[in-house]
Amino acid sequence: MKKEMITSDQVNFNRLNGLIPAVIVDNITGAVLMVGFMNKESLDITNSTGKATFYSRSRKKIWTKGETSGNFLNVINMKKDCDDDTLLIRVIPDGNTCHTGDYSCFKEEQYPDITFLNELYHIIETRKKNLPEHSYTTKLFKEGEDRIIQKVGEEAVETIIAAKNKDKKDLINETSDLLYHLFVLLAEKGIPLTDIAANLHKRHSK
Repeated sequence: MKKEMITSDQVNFNRLNGLIPAVIVDNITGAVLMVGFMNKESLDITNSTGKATFYSRSRKKIWTKGETSGNFLNVINMKKDCDDDTLLIRVIPDGNTCHTGDYSCFKEEQYPDITFLNELYHIIETRKKNLPEHSYTTKLFKEGEDRIIQKVGEEAVETIIAAKNKDKKDLINETSDLLYHLFVLLAEKGIPLTDIAANLHKRHSK
């Protein structure tokens, strides 16, 4: 999917002393993650790197979200408002957005059900990249694709058994295990959740 970006010559920086607000939204869940400010330079950097970059009014400097934490905001597309002085930026976050460690800077957005699935997938992707010690996810990636596929099969069978036994609590637990291992398989294959969401949406639209 081609990224839709807005260049600095398409927006009006004059109304707020050279700055424009940027509303950051999770592309998968639609949750508002944060609001930052951009100047011409930070918008140009965002366009060139694909990582959301802002201007800090308190520190008076350019900063890229994730430059210290690793929790980058990977830009999918941008839209400007009717006055050309505010941006809506859809991203895929690499982790939690708020400096407090929360998923979103807006507490009411923290961990809605579908949002946590998205966060879980990105945690798994991060585990694949960094392979931290003492992590079950790391262990699966090191054991390789065949082992991951085997685990998906095992969890699918256990989910079926739980459903046949009409044990609701067990079914919830086994479904959670199955989804987790499916996410590991998708990450192993390099398939983002957005591809699955797009495919389901395409089927639904028919």
